[in-house]
Amino acid sequence: MKNALHAEWTKLRTETSNIWLLVGAVVLTVAIGAGIASTTRCPSAGCGQDAARLSLTGIMAGQVVIAIVAVLAVGTEYSTGMIRTTFCALPRRTEVLAARAVVLTGVTVVAGTASVLGSVLAGRLLLPGNGFTVQHGYAALLSLANGPVLRAAAGSVIYLTLIALLGLGIVTAVRSSAAATGIVLALLFVFPVVAHVVSNPAWQRHLDQIAPMSAGLAVQATIDVSKLPIAPWAGIGVVAIWAAAALVTGGLLLRLRDA
Repeated sequence: MKNALHAEWTKLRTETSNIWLLVGAVVLTVAIGAGIASTTRCPSAGCGQDAARLSLTGIMAGQVVIAIVAVLAVGTEYSTGMIRTTFCALPRRTEVLAARAVVLTGVTVVAGTASVLGSVLAGRLLLPGNGFTVQHGYAALLSLANGPVLRAAAGSVIYLTLIALLGLGIVTAVRSSAAATGIVLALLFVFPVVAHVVSNPAWQRHLDQIAPMSAGLAVQATIDVSKLPIAPWAGIGVVAIWAAAALVTGGLLLRLRDA
């Protein structure tokens, strides 16, 4: 396992596009969060805005870049034929997949933490000037010392990590960067659209409970949590099930098929 970890880490860090994509994910996430925080107003008490969720809006865009990094980590090897070299050097295929998952988890946690901390800091600096004040029912400063805010921040990092693992599992199963990217984006963005097209409120709620993005981003909510289709940590559990299912499927197909 040590050799597999070293090999996967070397491949990931020496491919400069991966590093730039991760940096881009952080910058994009923070920039969008700052933009939303600077333009959203709370002119009076009871305006109903969730300060933490507003600050973390950029996660919706950052997850796309994170998913692309995960997909390219495997898809590029299949498109170039280098996957055969990998399996010649490391014949235990499930060990290779496990090493990829560990390395991808590590870099995503780092990028995700930087993204979330930057977004929360931007909200902390910008939101009070737009009416998110004690007088309007908000804490003076958006702080990780606040339990719900800490849960929203930590949950967002976990969510990004699970999206990366979902992408890894899917690309391992389909062996195509383009196809895997399409599937991941469909699960994240098309699924919620379909859910909201459904006219039956009960079915709409059930679909929101199983859609990866709708369920997973519930962890960012710090107000009106009881009105959510799914509880915050239960939503993260749903994304974990999607990621686990993708990795198990990818792992089984990896063992059964030729390189």
